[in-house]
Amino acid sequence: MKLLLDMNLSPAWVDILEAEGWVTVHWHEVGDVHASDVGIMRWAKANGYCVVTHDLEFSAILAATRAAGPSVIQIRAQDLAPATLRPLLLSLLRQYSERLMSGALLTLDARGARVRILPFS
Repeated sequence: MKLLLDMNLSPAWVDILEAEGWVTVHWHEVGDVHASDVGIMRWAKANGYCVVTHDLEFSAILAATRAAGPSVIQIRAQDLAPATLRPLLLSLLRQYSERLMSGALLTLDARGARVRILPFS
């Protein structure tokens, strides 16, 4: 599974995720920093990436379009620092990688994680 980090996440995540074996790019490396969320979603789907974001718009796009992909990992936390979220995110990536490869929305927050299979019904 390949991961695409949205602009609202630190590029420092790239090295952390790649060190754990995940192919990872930050959006500023591959696309226009002014691209719309819809444009980012199209690119991710066309190139086989799962979007990792703090932005609620990505899950809203999935709901509105009833799309089967791309998968989205939505981080709902105040502290987005890799030092804080690293253990949880890596654990969830390992636990839910098969579902994410098939099409899912994974939301993680202080209470834990929830997974919804795409497309939403």
